Parts: sequence; C-alpha cells; structure tokens
Amino acid sequence: MMFTGLLMAASVASSTPDIQTYDAKDYSSDITQCDVLISHPDDPYKIGPGVKRRDADLPAAVTACERAVKADPKNPRLNYQLARAYGYSGMGEKAYPYRELAVKAGYPQSLFVIGYITLMGINKQPQDTCKGGDLIRRSAKVGRFAGQVGFPYYWLEGKFAQCKFDVTKEELLDYVTNGHANADGDFYKETLVDLLKKDIVEHFEKP
Repeated sequence: MMFTGLLMAASVASSTPDIQTYDAKDYSSDITQCDVLISHPDDPYKIGPGVKRRDADLPAAVTACERAVKADPKNPRLNYQLARAYGYSGMGEKAYPYRELAVKAGYPQSLFVIGYITLMGINKQPQDTCKGGDLIRRSAKVGRFAGQVGFPYYWLEGKFAQCKFDVTKEELLDYVTNGHANADGDFYKETLVDLLKKDIVEHFEKP
C-alpha cells in the first residue's frame, strides 16, 4: 500500500476495562509544574505548553508529577503525564498503574498512546494486540488524529485479524474523513489521509 511508507510511527476478545466518557470539567484544570514540564504537545486537553521528549527535563518532570498526582490522585491528565515521565525515564513498570487510571477515565491522549505501546509491547507495557487495537479504535472515536489514521492502517494491514472487531467500510471512512478535518491544513497529514482513504475503498471493492 502507498500509505505504508507514510506512517511511521493476547486475548482474542478485548480485555480493556470499562472506559468512561472523559469530561475535563470533572477534574481540576489548575496548571501545575507537571503540566509545564511534561504535557504532550499533541494532547488536546493539555494545559501546559507541551514538551517534546527531547526537550523534557525528565528528573524534574517525575518529581513534579509525583507531587501533582499525590495532591490530586484521581486526575487522569496528571496520571497520564506522570506515566509519560516515568516511561521516558525507563521506568515503564512504574508507569503502568498511572497509564491504566488515565485509560479507565477515558483520557483521550492516553487511549492512543497506551493503545500503541500495548499493541507493540514496548516501554515495558504488556503486549496485547486486541487490547491495544481496542484502545486505538476508541481514540479514533473520540477524535484523536493518530487513532483516526492508526486504526484503519493497522486494520488494513491485518494486524487485528485475531481480534473480533466488527469493522465496516463506513466506520473506517468516517475516521479518515474526520481525520482530514483534524489535519489542520498540514500537507503531509492530508496526503496521508487521502492515501489511506483510497486504500480503504480499494480494500472493500476487492472481489
């Protein structure tokens, strides 16, 4: 598929725990040093400026996020960011419960990120193809661009063949159509989406 060159970056039934609908109003939006030091640049619910991995002061971020989560333990944004700081610091096992809390709360950024590392079995996250695929699919449903292109791509590649996902052409096209709207005019993202849409149509039109 032409799309393959543009995308870089185990149970049969999903074992994903029940996931709530995330509403930022349910949690504190007071900015913390954790938000300043390690919020993800692409996180739609970040309240910090967003920091790329290469620019992060990881020891300071770990300390700040541990403090923030201790003060506000149920806040999924802060739990996700603590998990991010731990993961980048080589402490994937320590990140696990904080990843799970963010996912269970339905925190949109965590759905894709934790889905991806679960799918790949990286950063000391237990590998589970179907759980990872389910999380990525959920991230697409809540409007994360990475999920809107990632789930159709992996599905077309046969990554989820062992999973009992009832996927339709309309669902996949809906993801990429919305993904185009989320591309913010970026030429590379729009081109990727257009090629993926073509692959979806061709797949379902095969005899």
